[in-house]
Amino acid sequence: MASLLDRLRVGFHWRGGGDVVFADVTEWWRDPVVLRDLPPALAALAPGTPTVVIGPVSRGTLLGALVAAHLGVGLVELRKNDRAAQHSTAYLWRRLPPEYHEGGALLSFRRALIRPGDRVLCVDDWIESGAQADAARQMVAEIGAEWLGTACVVDDLPGDAPLREALRLRSLLVAGDL
Repeated sequence: MASLLDRLRVGFHWRGGGDVVFADVTEWWRDPVVLRDLPPALAALAPGTPTVVIGPVSRGTLLGALVAAHLGVGLVELRKNDRAAQHSTAYLWRRLPPEYHEGGALLSFRRALIRPGDRVLCVDDWIESGAQADAARQMVAEIGAEWLGTACVVDDLPGDAPLREALRLRSLLVAGDL
């Protein structure tokens, strides 16, 4: 695990300056050791045995697919601003708060892809506000499936955020490590 964490730190960069600083994780995807070791490390954070993984587009879907393949389960893509979602009862959707960095994006997935009795693990690369994972948690609960928790690479929620417990958030790193 130490080798993976070291590689994640080396492949991470803060970019920009002044008032505009952002996290750049693109080197992670170029490192074959990270691609090999990240799925089992994230899967190990799951409290229980998932029957399905859900991941928000885009990097959550990328990581979610890798974790799902490692676990031998399926993936449900949590889509953003899918036009069909608002116009069909086949979809569950939630609007993110307007202060979310994408200005209140709509998150959705097809209802039939998660079933009552499923045990759902949410996977993402970075949790900053928790808005996407919380929207997914609410939709999973509405279906009657079990929310196992959220496994992410970097936890950037404020230190005492009550949402951390609701999401059952577990991470490999915290933003302060970077």
